[in-house]
Amino acid sequence: MSGERIPVQLCKGVNGLDKVVLKEAKGSSAEIYLYGGHVTSWKNENGEEMLFVSSKAIFKPPKAIRGGIPLCFPQFGSHGSLEQHGFARNKYWSIDNDPPPLPTSSASKAYVDLILKPSEEDAKIWPHSYEFRLRVALGPTGDLLLTSRVRNTNADGKPFSFTFAYHTYFSVSDISEVRIEGLETLDYLDNLQNKERFTEQGDAITFESEIDKIYLSTPTKIAILDHEKKRTFVIRKDGLPDAVVWNPWDRKAKAMADFGDDEYKYMLCVEAAAVEKPITLRPGEEWKGRLELSAVPSSYCSGQLDPQRVLLGT
Repeated sequence: MSGERIPVQLCKGVNGLDKVVLKEAKGSSAEIYLYGGHVTSWKNENGEEMLFVSSKAIFKPPKAIRGGIPLCFPQFGSHGSLEQHGFARNKYWSIDNDPPPLPTSSASKAYVDLILKPSEEDAKIWPHSYEFRLRVALGPTGDLLLTSRVRNTNADGKPFSFTFAYHTYFSVSDISEVRIEGLETLDYLDNLQNKERFTEQGDAITFESEIDKIYLSTPTKIAILDHEKKRTFVIRKDGLPDAVVWNPWDRKAKAMADFGDDEYKYMLCVEAAAVEKPITLRPGEEWKGRLELSAVPSSYCSGQLDPQRVLLGT
């Protein structure tokens, strides 16, 4: 039928890079570049963009794409000896036409499976054999689901360890109008203070300066409330105990060539991660980390947002 939406299409993106476009029947969509296995767009059924990508993002290897959902593997940040955030976000991934079965709760046809295996060049800096499989799917209500599976395929019997994050950049109306619910009273490592450990004070996290914190032992559900847009992002995660919160603010924004000077006002990174305790896999073992993003209208209750309905609801 000519009017039917094609759920999965492979086409050319910026600078001729290959990308996969997912379209759900009700109108939501997502775009994933094979370079980096990188989600760069997630739109609701009204065509509104939920993810932030910098207007100055450089879609040119070997530079990672600034925004969307970069994959940090096998190292998050500078927690190790590799380059910042590891190398998965700087590699070309392949479409995996025959992945091992993955149980899904969704009947959506709008999904793609990608795979990354080490090259000889990678083996020089991280001498391990692995298969990293990524499924990106759109649910029937427009939710975005990412499932990562990392398997140790070392033939030498050696285990390996890694840290990981879905470095999600959310699009917000104004950072000063945004709050995060679900991380109150938790311990965090402050990257701006040599990864020193502190305990979060206060009711909710709001923003008035640079922030770069790794919250530990976080709940499986976190909410980002955007007062101005009357929209709440709900992050559900599995296998990812930590949550990184980052906004560069004005001084650092000006120092980044691939980031607009004022763009820090319109983005917030809240990243489902496994950082504090690295994941160790023996040969043949597999780790799975799942992220589900949804956007819902914020509920108002006597003029205040009612995040408990979001956090405690299904």
